[in-house]
Amino acid sequence: MKPPAPAHACAIVLVLLPLLAVLQTTCAQKNAIDIYSLTVDSRVSSRFAHTVITSRVVNRADSMQEATFQMELPKKAFITNFSMIIDGVMYPGNIKQKDAAQKQYSAAVARGESAGLVKATGRKMEQFQVSVSVAPSAKVTFELVYEELLKRRLGVYELLLKVQPRQLVKHLQMDIHIFEPQGISFLETESTFMTNELADALTISQNQTKAHIRFKPTLSQQQKSAEQQDTVVDGNLIIRYDVNRTLSGGSIQIENGYFVHYFAPEGLSMIPKNVIFVIDTSGSMMGKKIRQTREALIKILEDLRPEDHFNLISFSREATQWKPSLVPASTQNVEEAKKYANSIKAQGGTNINDAMLMAVQLLDTATREEQLPSGSVSLFLLLTDGDPTVGETNPTKIQKNVQEAIGGQYSLFCLGFGFDVSYAFLEKLALDNGGLARRIYEDSDSALQLQDFYQEVANPLLTAVTFEYPSNAVEEVTQDNFRLFFKGSEMVVAGKLRAQSPEVLSAIVSGQLPMENITFQMESQVAKQEEEFQKPKYIFHGFMERLWAYLTIHQLLERMVSASDADKQALETQALGLSLNYSFVTPLTSMVVTKPEGQEQSQVAEKPMENAGVSLYARVHDLPSKTVGTPGLNAPVLYRYTSRKLDPDLRIPSRKGFLANPLLASSSSGGPTILDDYLDETMEETSPTAPPPAPIQAPTVILPLPGQSTDQLCVDIKRTPGPLLLLLSDPDQGLEVTGEYKMEKAQFSWIEVTFKNPQLQVHVSPEHVVVTRGRRSSEYKWKETLFVVMPGLTMTMDKAGLLLLSSPDKVTIGLLSWDGLGEGLRLLLRDTDRFSSHVDGILGRFYQGVLWGPPDTTDDSKRTLRARGFDFDATRELKLDYQEGTPGTEISCWSVAL
Repeated sequence: MKPPAPAHACAIVLVLLPLLAVLQTTCAQKNAIDIYSLTVDSRVSSRFAHTVITSRVVNRADSMQEATFQMELPKKAFITNFSMIIDGVMYPGNIKQKDAAQKQYSAAVARGESAGLVKATGRKMEQFQVSVSVAPSAKVTFELVYEELLKRRLGVYELLLKVQPRQLVKHLQMDIHIFEPQGISFLETESTFMTNELADALTISQNQTKAHIRFKPTLSQQQKSAEQQDTVVDGNLIIRYDVNRTLSGGSIQIENGYFVHYFAPEGLSMIPKNVIFVIDTSGSMMGKKIRQTREALIKILEDLRPEDHFNLISFSREATQWKPSLVPASTQNVEEAKKYANSIKAQGGTNINDAMLMAVQLLDTATREEQLPSGSVSLFLLLTDGDPTVGETNPTKIQKNVQEAIGGQYSLFCLGFGFDVSYAFLEKLALDNGGLARRIYEDSDSALQLQDFYQEVANPLLTAVTFEYPSNAVEEVTQDNFRLFFKGSEMVVAGKLRAQSPEVLSAIVSGQLPMENITFQMESQVAKQEEEFQKPKYIFHGFMERLWAYLTIHQLLERMVSASDADKQALETQALGLSLNYSFVTPLTSMVVTKPEGQEQSQVAEKPMENAGVSLYARVHDLPSKTVGTPGLNAPVLYRYTSRKLDPDLRIPSRKGFLANPLLASSSSGGPTILDDYLDETMEETSPTAPPPAPIQAPTVILPLPGQSTDQLCVDIKRTPGPLLLLLSDPDQGLEVTGEYKMEKAQFSWIEVTFKNPQLQVHVSPEHVVVTRGRRSSEYKWKETLFVVMPGLTMTMDKAGLLLLSSPDKVTIGLLSWDGLGEGLRLLLRDTDRFSSHVDGILGRFYQGVLWGPPDTTDDSKRTLRARGFDFDATRELKLDYQEGTPGTEISCWSVAL
């Protein structure tokens, strides 16, 4: 007989992140609720993703267990169904108008029950949660369905999946089917959990129009080790792809009486742009924010083309313009602007109104005086982290002032830095003026987020784009005119065909180039298109009608932001009707989740709004510059003492813990301060002692010697012609490795690897890894597992922080943030026999006709090495080998100083 179960309740949290579930036990009785089957079926048909997650669990305990079902899905996705099957009985989720669900919701809250609300979680995701009690030995099936239109951004579509089962799953399988009639031109997968053991569980098959990605690991592949029952599957799976394109009117696809028109022509030249950067430099931007803004702004300025015109306005209490007018993006002007950007400091209040009106006046004057190129595009880029506090502070009045000043002539793009900013205010400000808003999240990659957003709008290709279809053929068309079309994006128009539509659907797309109008014409055979989408089993049929409804709802919700009160009600009524008709959980609807008798009956899922974020960081309030840092001021600014300079970002460690208010280090009484206490402690802890013998350190670079030798060359850099070094270059391999070496620190500030095919750049610093593909940049932290498979290259990083860039026919490049003795960035090389005869660089020369002289007659540990006509003294020495990770092992190698 089994022993009796514990009397206490055991809380089990079952988390489904997009496309996979997470089981997290929160008591000692681990895995009482067991996921024995977890399957994902995601079908992407013409960019529209329909995802079904099915999780089957069983309660293996002898008592009732509560499972909390949590699911993260993309913010732009709509939940369309959620149901539970318990003991053969289905309990569905019912989607209702919010008002209709409110009574049930309020009653649940009044009873003290949780309400199962969806809430924002992170940058791109939001979380749905519902709880259910599970009887002993009972089985429960959870099924969740959501849909989203994948938006093209910087040249690719992206499907983000989080994979965190938190336990071994007997039947774990993910299937992602992609069908694109235009043809798939590019496909890559990226994972933050994949290991070499799991690599075989991921299979990718692809032909001209279809792709199938399957992840099906066995129990042994999921297991961390034979002794541990924990899973290694824990992280992100990202699928990126693009489709074939030509200089044409795009692709019209038809299914079940609905059509969708995708437009993103290739081969168009960039239109010159006139851009004014309006940058918040108020006190709340102090510290990391302003440093990241400066860093991003300098990179952005470097990307300006000579035909562009620009200016900068910084604002706090008052607005200041860099130049009296817009100037061409010449090399000299860009260099001057970078110096100005680098000098920007944060202090004072936030006067958004005056800054924007000054920016509009600058463009008005330049336009009136014909200072700008004919046919160019003018836009503003506003970055702020807070609400207006100086001058005009009424958001509605500011929105009205800016809209009247712009008068529909220019586009305004707003970036809200952090969670303290009123995103709703910025969103309306942008949408009122033909632009869009984006939140910039406070993180180590904030500068990259700023740069990526700029890249999205940096290359206008067409203006005033209009789509026209025969009135006797189509009805109920989504938005069919657009102010700007940018490189790397895509315009999507969907609509319904009339009952007696012609056999051929024609379309005309017109737009403006700098000096002329351009027109694209195209036709699509209705019957042929219908047939194409009826045959394949992997297509979610009827998707195009749902795509039309999805797109229409999103556009109606966007129009509501900037609509008048009179128009807003009509737009809301239309969006609500579509949401209910197609069972979408939108900001206008709620889903009521039903449960068995005796359990909570009123859990309600609602779609959160973007501006409902919660501040994750203490905010430094806008203050006049003269008051910042004065004695007694209770502001959350943190300092550390380093080489007699105060760094306003880090706390001061002491035996009493981290100092809560280091500004009190400024003592008005002249007596001892907290900072003095810290310095005293530091001095006590660093009393001089006899220096230990010099430890064996890692060399700057370890090179496998060419040929069949198993010996290695340890290279140290002792002098350089300058900080920037060409380490390796092999044009036949399409490979170049450069670095910046700081002699005073005896280490690399950064190392950069550039591949020609595929076009890829990997930039590493001691802080992070930045990968740039085309105009897209992604940041990764050291020692985070990474596994990227793309055509022609595989990129992996393990928990030790070793980043490997490999290809079947290329030299493998390794990069490592070494934290052992002689810490710093390190370079590794493998498969060096693949170097061509054209390899070059200060390290590459050791792979070209190296000649060794005879041993020294008096000391056989010394020899001469000749490479590319230069002689080097080589000495046999003990060094620390960093190639297998910390702490390293001692090796004997030939040591050379450059």
